[in-house]
Parts: sequence; structure tokens; C-alpha cells
Amino acid sequence: MMLHTINKSPFERNALQSCLRLAKKGHAVLLIEDGVYGAFQGTAVAAQIAERMADMKFYVLQPDIDARGLGESPLIDGITPVDYGGFVDLVAEYEATQAWL
Repeated sequence: MMLHTINKSPFERNALQSCLRLAKKGHAVLLIEDGVYGAFQGTAVAAQIAERMADMKFYVLQPDIDARGLGESPLIDGITPVDYGGFVDLVAEYEATQAWL
């Protein structure tokens, strides 16, 4: 199984959309850095993420949300916030990691 990391805003680059199209059942996505902008309810990518929730896990790096002043914004239901330790745990849990740039 694979962990996909997205560090670019889905509103500036198409990395998230490409990842969602190519990732397989059982994979996980971790939104980091500016990628966290894709984790919130009511955005243009929220429906795309929701469609893949049945077969993939989604995580977001909480310190990156906080660093952008978005701590009070509602996450898409089903996205799990993690801290840096959780990030390390995810990398250790999955056999491979794919960074989408």
C-alpha cells in the first residue's frame, strides 16, 4: 500500500486531482503544506475527495493548518488530522510514499 503526499494547493496545481485519479484502493493521502487547502468543506475539490473516501484514507497535517490560520475551518468529514508524530507513523505504516509535486 502507498501513502501519497500532496504539498501544493489544489487551486494552483493539479497534483491532488492527478493523485485522486491514479491512486488505488487501500492507499492513503496526506495533505501537507499548501495541500491542506484541499481538506476543507465547501471547496471545489471537496466532492472529489468525498468520492474516494470509500476506498482510501485521507489525512491532513494539523500544524500546517494552524500555520495558515485555518484551525477553525471545518474539515471534510472523514479527513483525519495528524501531528508530526502521526506523519512519521503514516510513513512507517505504508510500504511506499509518493510525493506529488
